[in-house]
Amino acid sequence: MSRLLQTCLLSISLFTAGVAAAEKLTVTELQKGLDHPWAVAFLPDNQGMLITERSGQLRHWQPGKGLSKPVRGVPDVWAERQGGLLDVVLAPDFPQSRRVWLSYTEADERGRAGAVVGVGTLSEDNTQLNGFKPVLRQMPKLSGGANLGSRMAFDRDGMLYITFGDNFQAETAQDLSSLAGKVIRLNADGSIPADNPYIDKPDARGEIWALGVRNPQGIALNPWTQEMWENEHGPRGGDEVNILRKGKNYGWPLATWGEAYGGGKVVGSEGSKAPGTEQPAFWWKVSPALSGMAFYNSARFPQWKNSIFIGALKDKSLIHLTVNGDRVTEKSRLLRERGERIRDVRMGPDGYLYVLTDESDGKLLKVGLAE
Repeated sequence: MSRLLQTCLLSISLFTAGVAAAEKLTVTELQKGLDHPWAVAFLPDNQGMLITERSGQLRHWQPGKGLSKPVRGVPDVWAERQGGLLDVVLAPDFPQSRRVWLSYTEADERGRAGAVVGVGTLSEDNTQLNGFKPVLRQMPKLSGGANLGSRMAFDRDGMLYITFGDNFQAETAQDLSSLAGKVIRLNADGSIPADNPYIDKPDARGEIWALGVRNPQGIALNPWTQEMWENEHGPRGGDEVNILRKGKNYGWPLATWGEAYGGGKVVGSEGSKAPGTEQPAFWWKVSPALSGMAFYNSARFPQWKNSIFIGALKDKSLIHLTVNGDRVTEKSRLLRERGERIRDVRMGPDGYLYVLTDESDGKLLKVGLAE
């Protein structure tokens, strides 16, 4: 039987790290053969979705029509290690403007890489990205291909939040003259908001909203509080979920629940807590290697009310968390039996979860609860 569009009913019983759960899922393979897909964005009016492939292709997928040829007009990318074509988000006014934001990596003549975000206009037939223009670059370029971050999300006021990793240069996360290790906030047109916390501070980048992040791999707007939440990789252990607030310092590398890769204390760390830094809303002693995240805010599956879903690369699972205000609890780890790295998860307009697997034969999955 073909695995494409195959629906299987899964019964998962999980006992890991003190977490016990049983959730009966339906999982439909909508597409396979994707080249390390990284992000998905839903188009309005049942036009399907856009999918990025890390090697540099932007694809259009639509039910009944499948996967398109690569969309033309996408910028050239530096596709090495963790770099390449990364996130894709639609502008809040997309139905009128058809503007699409992309994040990706580029390298300089030394072979050092940095993240870039830019915007172009998608043609009505979804085949061409016109007039693409870079808006913000990480400078100077510091990365050899690690800790690039580069997730994006809009809030309800049309502000764009961008996560930039520390480029594996931990000290940059506390340096306000650098965009590395920061959360950025821009107006919808790419300009700097006048109320950003460091806009009038000498020698600080006005684009910065928050600092002290390491390798942020997920960002999503909490639909109940309208606050932006972020997740990130710790070093060896200490993966975190953070609630992003104006001007706050999320600690890296001064405060971390992880340890150095060779064991022991991270260089520059004062321990799990440090004065003037925020504690995570949730953290893991053993790193699942977090990726994309989505809040669940649909009536389709009431059992998932007040939930967050986060992909896991190393753990090869979809982590189900429950939320009560600022309190986060891990409930279960789903899809583990598939043995595939999970790169992104989004809640679709139909209330199902849409999941990308980070493989050379990457898949687009539609996940729901058995009804």
